[in-house]
Amino acid sequence: MKVLLLGPYPPPHGGVQTNLAAIREALLAGGVPCSVINLHRFRTGQGEGVHHPTNALEALRLLLRLDYDIVHLHLGGDVTPRLLALSLVCCAMPGKKSVLTFHSGGYPSSEAGRRAAPRTWRGFVFRRFDRVIAVNQEIEALFRRYGVTGERLRLIYPHALPSRAPDVELPEPLRRFVCEHSPVLITVGLLEPEYDLELQIAALGEIRKAHPRAGLVIAGAGSLEGALREKIAEQPWAADILLCGDVPHDATLRLIALADVFLRTTLYDGDSVAVREALHFGTPVVATDNGMRPEGARLIPARDLEALCRAISQALAGPKPEAPLPEEDGARNIRAVLDLYKELSDDTSSCPRSG
Repeated sequence: MKVLLLGPYPPPHGGVQTNLAAIREALLAGGVPCSVINLHRFRTGQGEGVHHPTNALEALRLLLRLDYDIVHLHLGGDVTPRLLALSLVCCAMPGKKSVLTFHSGGYPSSEAGRRAAPRTWRGFVFRRFDRVIAVNQEIEALFRRYGVTGERLRLIYPHALPSRAPDVELPEPLRRFVCEHSPVLITVGLLEPEYDLELQIAALGEIRKAHPRAGLVIAGAGSLEGALREKIAEQPWAADILLCGDVPHDATLRLIALADVFLRTTLYDGDSVAVREALHFGTPVVATDNGMRPEGARLIPARDLEALCRAISQALAGPKPEAPLPEEDGARNIRAVLDLYKELSDDTSSCPRSG
């Protein structure tokens, strides 16, 4: 068995990237050859068999040239016509089995998601896959509305949490910032509109009235970096906000574990792996309620500065929760994906694809 993974490859270490990388690591550890076609605009990830096409034609050439039995496409965000075309190509590879994992938490509630039905172009495309993996129950219900049913549809959560935070030194200027501020608030994600980071910038000013040494670390990259730097520079507390860009994954996990509060303010969001990592390490979490947050997070409405400040203050006033014992959930989830591959590899017929 040989597997080809398509999707965003770290860095950065978002939820989709982390899941894809964990699957690749498990395959290689088990002696299963695995190549990757990185579909993200960031092309700095290293590793044997990791390819970074710069356009759709290069990606198509790799699909035709590489040696694999199973192609596994990871999609997040919106389902664009370009991604639908790529999906069809993956399903049309002669003699290959195809798998789709859909990670977009916001899509089921979007206008396109609400229109999901079997007799749609998207429904037709999704039913071409031999297996479709939904990462939560809401997405599972979405695919049922598209007509993906039976053995072809699987619910497999994407979490692959480490047993403990890596014991690594924080890079500068992160180390110095953490030493000079208390409490430390942190957010990890893309610098994009849906993460509502200006709300966190405003909240820090309010929190500093009671905690004058408080600081905010914003880790990640994205299209709003320039605009956010300008916004931060306008604030009297600009020196207490560190917009640090992408941080190595081990250092990010260490920072999450050291922080006093983890923030996840979003306009729409999926089942964030960073939220689960924070809770796993015993770091209090304040997050926008998206209907799928794990137990233990303090939930607030979207775009509500007052609720955000109140929740942060409550988290700081209470004791830091103990980190749970190491769980096997992450390893179990990855094993479920590998078992699905073996099932496809052993089944020469697979499920018949419906029209």
